[in-house]
Amino acid sequence: MALKVGIVGLPNVGKSTLFKVLTRKAVDINNYPFCTIEPNVGIVEVPDARLQKLSDMSQTKKIVPAVVEFVDIAGLVKGASQGEGLGNKFLANIREVDAIVQVVRLFENPNIIHVHNKVDGEHDIEIINTELILADMETIAKRKVRSIKEVRAGNKEAIAQFAVLEALESGLEKGMLANTVEVNMQDEAVKKLMIELSLLTAKPFLYVYNMSDLEATLPTHLEEKPCVRLDIKIEEELMDMSEEDKQELELVSHIDDLIRKAYSLLGLMTFFTTGVQETRAWTIHQGSTAPQAGAAIHSDFEDKFIRAEVIHWEELLEAGSWAKAREIGKLRLEGKDYIVKDGDVMIFKV
Repeated sequence: MALKVGIVGLPNVGKSTLFKVLTRKAVDINNYPFCTIEPNVGIVEVPDARLQKLSDMSQTKKIVPAVVEFVDIAGLVKGASQGEGLGNKFLANIREVDAIVQVVRLFENPNIIHVHNKVDGEHDIEIINTELILADMETIAKRKVRSIKEVRAGNKEAIAQFAVLEALESGLEKGMLANTVEVNMQDEAVKKLMIELSLLTAKPFLYVYNMSDLEATLPTHLEEKPCVRLDIKIEEELMDMSEEDKQELELVSHIDDLIRKAYSLLGLMTFFTTGVQETRAWTIHQGSTAPQAGAAIHSDFEDKFIRAEVIHWEELLEAGSWAKAREIGKLRLEGKDYIVKDGDVMIFKV
């Protein structure tokens, strides 16, 4: 399941350095606007201590973790929705990702240029979100023009969709992100519309506050947003430090917090398979049924699904082996309606 998280923000806020830390991939992090023109893409492992524990139990030859794809996108400037800077390229790149990590500069450093010559996180967020909102309003306006003929003809689906378009437009005009506007995603016509629109602000957002003092008190409106605090420069320095040096300096990386939150932000969770040959973390959407989970392994596991043997990973470790878990009655047989839980270990029967 290849889902993408786009790293966005104003120029010189730490996006490319963050990407470098996340992916251990060398990227251009020169101190000038638009050093990132084509988006860098990197695959990042999702940290999960459960994998190693299951592998140790099974004496596995190979471990395969879950992954998230991160995309480092060019810095955005005011006016991007009208094509300023690399606006059109930025908006096209961000439209292709599934979630947005917005890096916000909260550190002071006179040697690193701020595009607006002042450090103001709230202002920076407003600039980014305003440009995304303006782009979404243009998308909605075009769709309304296309829909009006069908609405006048009495097409029920078009009428339902037009009402949603107006609700979205009203929310955006008030400065709301589309993901905060209430729409009925259980309605197939509405769901179809939202997929077709692919609104930038309908994507889930996570804010990364790049700050030198991680314990600093932040304004309430910043704290209330889904966020992770990072000192991205320190994270970069930690890349090359030994574990002994980190302990001596009492430095702790928080990058894993970001990866896990990004994974969750995408609405993803993990189930496991484990054996001598391989212990693997499989990525599925939260709320997936057992057959849908099986599809992550092979389409036959969904199409020809009969049942699955299921046990929570902690129960399996307590039992010590599949055979013991089966012997003491800890394994459950689950059918097509079973909703998989994060941390389930499964064997599929087809």
